Amino acid sequence: MSSAAPTDPPVLVTRDDAEAVTTVRLNRPDSRNAMTKELKVALRDALADVAKDDSVRAVVLASSGPAFCVGQDLREHAEDLRAGGSESALSTVTEHYNPIVTSLIGMAKPVVASIAGTAVGAALGLVLACDLRVATAGTKFATAFSGIGFGGDSGLSATLAHCVGSSRATELLMLGDTFTAEQARDWGIVREIAPDADATEEAALALARRLAAGPTLAYAEIKRAVALGTVSPLLTVLEHEAQAQVRLGATQDHRDAVEAFLSKQKPTFHGR
Repeated sequence: MSSAAPTDPPVLVTRDDAEAVTTVRLNRPDSRNAMTKELKVALRDALADVAKDDSVRAVVLASSGPAFCVGQDLREHAEDLRAGGSESALSTVTEHYNPIVTSLIGMAKPVVASIAGTAVGAALGLVLACDLRVATAGTKFATAFSGIGFGGDSGLSATLAHCVGSSRATELLMLGDTFTAEQARDWGIVREIAPDADATEEAALALARRLAAGPTLAYAEIKRAVALGTVSPLLTVLEHEAQAQVRLGATQDHRDAVEAFLSKQKPTFHGR
């Protein structure tokens, strides 16, 4: 991906209306997409807009430059600490990081992360809040928080544990050790590894196009059920699944897909 000019926006949103896929791109490549307030606000607002746009059926979260994102911009953070103390500096967690993560996790459409290069700290939280992930060979991941005297944020305490188990998540959060794209694939974090950044984004887009052509209402219910299933008793999940099937059973997509199956035809889904 090419470098951004100083006047370029910190987040770029690109729509492919024919495929119903929108790409949301972190765009501070010269700073390895370190997350300033400006970038976080732009990302929060872009995701909120995409979430409520019914014409978008799948989303790709991508980046410009040689790194996906190195997490919080620590220069800006240090300035905030000097100027206003920790309470002022850390308001970004509730104002920015939490809404970004909840938007990704709660979005009623699939989100695919295209991870080309380093993803550490809050950036790891962002990609784990996506539904599926594609990474470039050689990409490095780390939690990084303990190295500056922090615990995790951006949902990592939950999402990392759900991906790799509580024991490994505790180890990664405490020790901050780097892990590779290949390890991430072996642990179930990454679905696919591509040879370079362009191939990574094309693989992510291909996956998003496939999802956009699928039963997006069912995907939304799957996201909700899996999120519930990680924290709830089985009986609660069973009841939720029953209610979800009732909702989906009333959709035109379900009815048309059943008829297509009986006719030995491929179903076409419209998200209604």
